[in-house]
Amino acid sequence: MTAQLDAVVRDAADYIWPLSHIPEAVSVVRRRARTVLADWNLAPDLTEDALLVISELITNAVVHALPPAVLRLSRAGAEGPGALRVEVTDAGPAAAAGRPAVEPCADEHGRGLGIVTALAAECGTRIHAGGITRWAELRVGHAPA
Repeated sequence: MTAQLDAVVRDAADYIWPLSHIPEAVSVVRRRARTVLADWNLAPDLTEDALLVISELITNAVVHALPPAVLRLSRAGAEGPGALRVEVTDAGPAAAAGRPAVEPCADEHGRGLGIVTALAAECGTRIHAGGITRWAELRVGHAPA
């Protein structure tokens, strides 16, 4: 994957964005993700929950991890109840590599993964040769008619 790619579309329900390792990446990718979620016709409250999960996982990667980082959004069960999966993969903890982590504002520190856990039906962390992937799944259902 090259840095010039804005989003790579694997199929109609799978989007991948490389993330710039700067704080501004959160708002830029959040706006792009909002467009994808709108195209998927998700309920407004689910869209807001998903955007908060996306923001928290991206912030975690930008503040605490080494580049490169990548966001992946995928949707399973587009024809009925399914799941929206959010994954952020990074190269691992910055502090473990001898690089000091960027210190966020103390009043805002430490709540991100708790927010993800509260909003997601399932979430977790996968450590692999390429780094660490933090993921969350939000249930997608259709509102009653």
